[in-house]
Amino acid sequence: MIHGIIKAVWGDVMRVVVVGGGASGMVAAIYAAREQCQVTLIEKNKQLGKKLRITGNGKCNYWNADQRLMHYHSTNPEVLEEILTKQNQEMVLSFLSQLGIVPRIKNGYYYPYSNQATALQTAFLKELELQNVNIIHEEVKSITHQSEFHIQTDQRQLSADRLIIATGSYACPKTGSDGIGYQFARDFHHTIIKPLPALVQLRGMTSITKEWAGIRTDVSLKLLENGVCVGEEAGELQLTNYGVSGICVFQLSGQVARGLDAGYTEQFQINFLPQLPFVSTDEWIIWMDERAKMLVKRTVSELLDSLLPYQLLNLLLKQAHIKRDRMWQSLSKKERVSLAQFLFAFPFTITGTNSFDQAQTCSGGIPLTEINPRTMESKKQPGLYFTGELLDVNGDCGGYNLSFAFLTGYLAGSAPRRKYD
Repeated sequence: MIHGIIKAVWGDVMRVVVVGGGASGMVAAIYAAREQCQVTLIEKNKQLGKKLRITGNGKCNYWNADQRLMHYHSTNPEVLEEILTKQNQEMVLSFLSQLGIVPRIKNGYYYPYSNQATALQTAFLKELELQNVNIIHEEVKSITHQSEFHIQTDQRQLSADRLIIATGSYACPKTGSDGIGYQFARDFHHTIIKPLPALVQLRGMTSITKEWAGIRTDVSLKLLENGVCVGEEAGELQLTNYGVSGICVFQLSGQVARGLDAGYTEQFQINFLPQLPFVSTDEWIIWMDERAKMLVKRTVSELLDSLLPYQLLNLLLKQAHIKRDRMWQSLSKKERVSLAQFLFAFPFTITGTNSFDQAQTCSGGIPLTEINPRTMESKKQPGLYFTGELLDVNGDCGGYNLSFAFLTGYLAGSAPRRKYD
């Protein structure tokens, strides 16, 4: 093993070091090498792309045809818009195609045709090899700058003309993400918007959470923040012994995390019957009246039996204080309205999120106002670049976080040589 200071002498060839071997780091290293830079990629894990390999349970939804700004969340969306340009999107898709990645597209969601995330990982590794990128599996301890960048690992020191930090956020630490990049950013006088879990399960104990664990059902959700509706989603809801999960929950979780951190009250209204076309409680009561006339000698439970999972229906009746063997005609107007409330607007107060261990990504990070959106270069330190989850951007489920990783990796990797030619 080589120890000491490494400083390659390549004449006027630009030396670029990329710290972090995830999706954005690998893309950045490849592009920098294609720009005729001498590139070293440092990754503390024994393999590159560890998180990429497990994305989407190994199937890897890596892109989405719908790249509208609404699918990304940032404190500075006006800056984000400059990253998500049509030209940048086309460059990334062309790049992936050049690597031999054939997409399987389902409703705009891009997967490797093999449905295996390893297809992307293998393609990136091969291109890094072909581009003669020097790969070092060591842990970076510190970074300083005095006319050039000095990167101290646990085994050696390297120097570089340009430095790209792509170390990821706190999310999914089992893949090696430990948030060290935030500290490196602070060392160069960047501010950090507090990172919080996103695309994560939400917690909130009610009197029935332990009883409803394991139920899955299609719902629509309204997110109320301090009583005001600030978001809506629909899809399969997974009920757990600690709260709620599912993609519809994940899509709202980043906003919930920031609201809770700010001291806001966060609550879901859950519609357990989103496919029924009722716009008012009165309409539903009329429908139930007609149903009771058609289905004679049926209890309330029997009238609703085909609409909801049996276990969930019994729990909702219990919450409404209605015995399952009651006849519809025997219910008072107050009881009918109460039952409608639990069926169509079940209140679920959110008290927290699951930890970074379960989070797929983070909200928060380096403000976009502190980087150049055309190059990902720091406005605090020339020659320093940031990519991916370190930035104050989190995307929806559906391939958006990998899309952002690829876009920022492309911009950072192609910027150093191009800018100084």
